[in-house]
Amino acid sequence: MSTVANTIFSPELAARFDHLVTIYPLRRSALVPMLLYAQDEVGYISDAVVAEIAQRIGLLELDVRNVLSYYSMLRTKPAGKYNVQVCTNISCMLRGGYEILDHCKSKLGIGHKQVTPDGAFSLEEVECIGACCWAPAMQVNYDFHDNLTTIKVDEILENYRAGQGKDIK
Repeated sequence: MSTVANTIFSPELAARFDHLVTIYPLRRSALVPMLLYAQDEVGYISDAVVAEIAQRIGLLELDVRNVLSYYSMLRTKPAGKYNVQVCTNISCMLRGGYEILDHCKSKLGIGHKQVTPDGAFSLEEVECIGACCWAPAMQVNYDFHDNLTTIKVDEILENYRAGQGKDIK
């Protein structure tokens, strides 16, 4: 049973949040996981999300916003249906990560943390997605793509544009 009477979250996520605050020695430790789960369900961290999570944990909204502003993977604006994250950390950088990022910028017509006018794609430069052995790499939502070339990126983006990619965030 949810600890918040009029939750903005699905019953499943509300139940998950109720459980999360019980498994940590301090309720506050559930904050980042809750923000990530909320972002996956809502699409971004809205004011309503901040307010409810603060209430669930027993924090001030300011405390939630302070954490929110620290982590670059948390968004305060909606992303595209397909959020393209291109890694430019050392392994990817050495194997063409910046070229892949520049190609995505050109192909999509947007820059870092921007969304295409149709809302289909957003683009982010990220520090590391943990695919160093298969660099350069990117992920679209939670779907990894590695050993990239500009040709392979074009094929991947076209598959998503055609609705053939995973749209789970």
